[in-house]
Amino acid sequence: MADSKNASAFDTEFQFELPKGYVDKNGDVHKTGVMRLANAADEIIPLNDPRVKMNPGYLSILLLERVIVKLGKLKKVDAHVIESLFTADMNYLQDLYQKINAVEPPSMNVICPHCNKEFRSEVPFFAEA
Repeated sequence: MADSKNASAFDTEFQFELPKGYVDKNGDVHKTGVMRLANAADEIIPLNDPRVKMNPGYLSILLLERVIVKLGKLKKVDAHVIESLFTADMNYLQDLYQKINAVEPPSMNVICPHCNKEFRSEVPFFAEA
C-alpha cells in the first residue's frame, strides 16, 4: 500500500483508490491517489483559516487538501477538489487519514513462558487498577 522505493523505518505515503472518484470539469474520473502522513503544521495552520472559524467542519477539507499529494492525473489537489468529492469518497479519505495518523500503542516482542513461542504484544499505556 505504501511507496516501497524508500526503505525507511516506517511508511510516510499511502496509496488509495476512491470508491467513486473525483469527476473533473472534462468528465474524467480520478480514483487513485497518494496520501502522506500529517505533520503538526497540517493540523495547526488550517485552524487559523477564516473558513474554519466560520464553519469548524471545514477543517477536514483543509486537512485533506494538505495531505493528499496525488489524485489521478490532476496537477494539484486543492480545496475545490476536496469539496467536489462524493460523500462516499470524503468518508473514505477521512477514515484513511485517521488510520494512518493514529497513535499506535507501544508494543514489544515477548516469549510465552508455557510454549516458548515469540509474539508481538501491545504494552498498555496505563496500569490497570
